[in-house]
Amino acid sequence: MLAYRNFIKRIIQEKDAQYQAEIEHQKELTSENIKGQEDERKRIAITVHDDIGNRLNILSLWLNNLNAENQGSSKKIITSQITELIDSTRNISHSLYPVNLEKLGLALYLQELVTNLSYRINVSLYIDSSYERKDIFTEVQIYRVIQEFTSNVIKHSTASEVSIYIKKNPKHTTVILTDNGQSFDYETANKGMGLKNIESRISSVKGFHKWKNKIGKGSRIIFNIPN
Repeated sequence: MLAYRNFIKRIIQEKDAQYQAEIEHQKELTSENIKGQEDERKRIAITVHDDIGNRLNILSLWLNNLNAENQGSSKKIITSQITELIDSTRNISHSLYPVNLEKLGLALYLQELVTNLSYRINVSLYIDSSYERKDIFTEVQIYRVIQEFTSNVIKHSTASEVSIYIKKNPKHTTVILTDNGQSFDYETANKGMGLKNIESRISSVKGFHKWKNKIGKGSRIIFNIPN
């Protein structure tokens, strides 16, 4: 009888320990998400102040100094600044929320991402013809994971190529992201915001993932999302 009580007590203690560990994990994720949001707000604020703000000041100066003698050259500069302002504003808008994703769907929106990345890295995109649109929240999370992965590759890897593969299976949709860079050892790597954001977004849509990296040969993440 005593042995049984001790057994039950040990089981309860183990369950309590698991519960506390899960609470701490959730607290850590929440803290990291808040920090990530603040970092993103800071980045946007700096972009607005340093980029858009400065361009508007330049435009103001050129408009104030506009006269008949320099009208031709000033017009070219003003037009150039306005074009760059439009691009900067669009980039900020996309970083806040992929506005056109809801209208275009994930497949077309990813093609736009690939086009935007093409001047920095070679990206191959394959989306199985059987892929069916998901709810907007799920598609946003898939897009953000792909966006985060490609951004990390460009920032931290020596990769020249990235592959994006999406296929619908009977029970789930599989996404495979691969690069040919230097890679990293997942077990010993410092789990920065990039990796945590990727894994947090996958978890938010009840998905599961696995990293398959080869040092010096590239990184690969495979994640599945329920249909």
